[in-house]
Amino acid sequence: MKKMQTIDINCDMGEGLHNDAMIMPFISSVNIACGYHAGDEATMKQTVELAMVNQVTIGAHPGFADKANFGRTEKQLSPAEIYDLVTEQIYLLQKITDSFGAWLHHVKPHGALYNMSAKDTVLANTIAKAVYDFDSSLLLFGLSGTHSISEATKTGLKSVSETFADRTYQDNGSLTPRNQANALIDSTDNCIKQVLQMILQKTVTSVTGKTVPIIAETICLHGDGNHAVHFAATIYQVLQQHRIPIQSILQ
Repeated sequence: MKKMQTIDINCDMGEGLHNDAMIMPFISSVNIACGYHAGDEATMKQTVELAMVNQVTIGAHPGFADKANFGRTEKQLSPAEIYDLVTEQIYLLQKITDSFGAWLHHVKPHGALYNMSAKDTVLANTIAKAVYDFDSSLLLFGLSGTHSISEATKTGLKSVSETFADRTYQDNGSLTPRNQANALIDSTDNCIKQVLQMILQKTVTSVTGKTVPIIAETICLHGDGNHAVHFAATIYQVLQQHRIPIQSILQ
């Protein structure tokens, strides 16, 4: 019997916005800011509680310690500094999940740290080692087809190939930089079209019209997007219509 196709939908949360509770019912995994690029102990606790109520798996979302730039500005740190940066943030969130009797499922780097690791083998390897050494059963979310995935595999971590519902793509499979005008998807129709293409065809169409192969094991929707709540609800409804269950990925 053919296995039913499912998809994980994840969202970056706990970043001080006020739409987390509205988005949470439509997703299966949440990436919680650990206080460095956004959030604090209170927002981490609130988001963990929300996730538990909605039966959403919980992940750490470590980023650069740079709230002024929301962790989206590149920082040049040594491997040792990156290792500690990631480890410290996972630890902060795990203390909270432990206090609620919840469990930590995955780690997804945030912002500039995420995009840099996709392109840099040393950085990707350092992040993977930090996660593996902290808890080798954790999953590592990384951009499909990049060093983030290959270095996690080399380290022995189970990786999860991620794509994006609300971002446009370049011909090489990278995300269009946010400082470019066409980086974000603002149209619901375009968002849904891209999500279905990624799941059903295992491709994405770049900004130049090129068909780029990808692996979509989890699809991210940014919680800080202007249309985040509407996109989340619509993706949920459309996937239900296509009989594609939204499910988190087993550890």
